[in-house]
Amino acid sequence: MRSLPVASLLLGLCQILLFASVATAERPEHVVLVMADDMGWGQTGYFNHPVLKTPNLDAMAASGLRLDRFYAGAPVCSPTRATVLTGRTNMRTGVESHGYALRQQEPTIAEALNEAGFVTGHFGKWHLDGYRGPGAPILKDDPYSPGHFGFDHWLSVTNFFDRDPIMSRMGTFEDHKGDSSEVVVDEALKFIGRQVKNEKSTFTVIWYGTPHSPFKASDKDMEPFRDLDEQSRNHYGELVAMDRSIGTLRSGLKDLGIQDDTLFWFCSDNGGLPKITPETVGGLRGFKGSLYEGGLRVPCVIEWPAGIPAGRISTFPACTMDIAPTVSDLLSLPDSWNLQPLDGISLTKLFTEDHQQREQPIGFQCLGNTAMIDNNQKILYVKPRKAKEISIEQYDLAADPHEEKNIYNESDPSSQRLKKQLDDWVASVERSIAGEDYPAGKVDPPTPEPRTWTETEEYAPYLDDWKNRWEYRSRLNK
Repeated sequence: MRSLPVASLLLGLCQILLFASVATAERPEHVVLVMADDMGWGQTGYFNHPVLKTPNLDAMAASGLRLDRFYAGAPVCSPTRATVLTGRTNMRTGVESHGYALRQQEPTIAEALNEAGFVTGHFGKWHLDGYRGPGAPILKDDPYSPGHFGFDHWLSVTNFFDRDPIMSRMGTFEDHKGDSSEVVVDEALKFIGRQVKNEKSTFTVIWYGTPHSPFKASDKDMEPFRDLDEQSRNHYGELVAMDRSIGTLRSGLKDLGIQDDTLFWFCSDNGGLPKITPETVGGLRGFKGSLYEGGLRVPCVIEWPAGIPAGRISTFPACTMDIAPTVSDLLSLPDSWNLQPLDGISLTKLFTEDHQQREQPIGFQCLGNTAMIDNNQKILYVKPRKAKEISIEQYDLAADPHEEKNIYNESDPSSQRLKKQLDDWVASVERSIAGEDYPAGKVDPPTPEPRTWTETEEYAPYLDDWKNRWEYRSRLNK
């Protein structure tokens, strides 16, 4: 008679544990978005790079979901960063190319999470406030700083940064020592640790300056590449340090007891660089700045132990525009936080299921060129430098992953279908550029034109003090 209550108790306990497990898997308590700067699709150990080892990124991939057809929103940095925060293609947000400012009318996922009770932090490269040139500490009163787009805490610079960086902690300038990737990860972990102690959920964005030029790695990190030219040695040495910082971040989350409940999303902001040996894009066509695969396709891994089974690999076409909608879906944020139209979709189904066909094509527009990927079909409007007319190209990425055979045919219905899709999307983007997506129906306030900070009035007081810093010397001593 006594065995029945015990059995019932055990059954009830199992049900409670099962429910707790499912509940945990439904919602991460912490979100960390990490992005490399100019890391090519082929520059990972899990793709068997000939000289570069990435043991920590490989371990992350083995533990989570590897997206092997993941695309940056644009082939250069600022535009892609705008897509991450908004879920919209860069041209809708006013970020036409590198060094353009994000329109103040664009709502961001950081603002939405802030309103939902998350404490938000940005660490590293920002490049959405309209400045060009090497990364400078962001001014406290910059109207396009991370603080104006939903970040409670920030330790940030305007653009790329390297060893021993000078950074801005919400307007206060600080000198830091060491590799830039390790600097920002250490600072991010301190931020996360403080919030965990206060029982707060966090949204943390870490945007590396690695492996963007100029390249400067430690002698130890360059040692495995001693047979390469100097530029390539430093480039790959920076990636060694970046991978080590990923290991530090994963270990730090584990030490804080939050690794299982943290969604950790890693990718790069655009394709790899030319003139690096061995090459950076895994044999794809094109490099940074190009809408061919080598300029857009980037490494991507998502780790969330409570919600993503280990060892998943997907060739589903996905992109940085999908990041904000995915986070929003996971955390049940209200649909009202974002602007329409969105160019991204939620990828949450990919976390546990295999999918191949994407219902919504992915559009790209940057540097005078336009492209669209509809699953395995890709169409491009390409403007050659010396030609007056735009050429139309089409590739079957399944049969021709290196984009060698243009199959566009005006009389082919499939080509015309793709062309109409692209033309309709471009028309939609033009309406967004004009400001029709905003409640005011126009762009207000107007965003500043890109400018080099070394030539601006607001940074003039700092130039004498900075002219001997190695990262600024060539620009400030002309």
